[in-house]
Amino acid sequence: MANKEEKADEKQSSWKDFFYNPRTGEFIGRTASSWALIFLFYLVFYGFLAGMFTLTMWVMLQTLDEHTPTYRDRVANPGLMIRPRSLEIKYNLSIPQQYSKYVQPLESFLQPYNDSLQEANEACPEGMYFKQDEVEVKKVCQFKRSVLRQCSGLADSNFGYSEGQPCILVKMNRVIGLMPQGDPYISCKAKRESPLQMQYFPAEGKLDKSYFPYYGKKLHADYVQPVVAVKLLLMEDDYNSELTVECKVEGSNLLNSDERDKFLGRVMFRVSVSK
Repeated sequence: MANKEEKADEKQSSWKDFFYNPRTGEFIGRTASSWALIFLFYLVFYGFLAGMFTLTMWVMLQTLDEHTPTYRDRVANPGLMIRPRSLEIKYNLSIPQQYSKYVQPLESFLQPYNDSLQEANEACPEGMYFKQDEVEVKKVCQFKRSVLRQCSGLADSNFGYSEGQPCILVKMNRVIGLMPQGDPYISCKAKRESPLQMQYFPAEGKLDKSYFPYYGKKLHADYVQPVVAVKLLLMEDDYNSELTVECKVEGSNLLNSDERDKFLGRVMFRVSVSK
């Protein structure tokens, strides 16, 4: 019985000595000087790693331009987008609630294009690139909402939706430094045998060169991109059926027929108006 108690005391004593040995001054098997050396080693080691990481990041950041992405090979050609932001426009003429969901986003989108706001921008000469490489503060060319005429929402607040001839706004995605060659314009057609009559605003769906190049969100903070409004002149026979319309950017070196990217230089949407 005494032997068992002695062994238990010895075991308890060995655990206490492991955490702190008063005879040798060791804590968890090491003296204070040994722990200090280990702490100093890891402090220097991890400090060196942190310094190397910081230096590497600093060197890498020196190669980056604050305003222009270094690699832009995947977006050398812009895609096309439409407003309202829906690739399927479907509504009944007799139910205003159905087409109001398309009208309201159009009105919101065109707010920055209001003539009163655009008066503060530059009246740029047409047909010429507006290069500002040497200027720190980039100016913006005017694009007045009134240029869109029947699709401006000024004379007709319903953008033609209430009369069964809806307006679609087509725009190119922004690409920094893009200067399309030729005279780019937007052209749309319906995917059917007989052509669908359309009106373009500005005339002929023109995307004027004066809105290029774009210098990025920071340098060109107030930039408004050019928009082409397409008014679909639907006739009585076009109602109660679905029409597929494809719009492309034509007249320039921009790509619009890449089968791997359905939105590169083009956009396709469906319209169905019922009575």
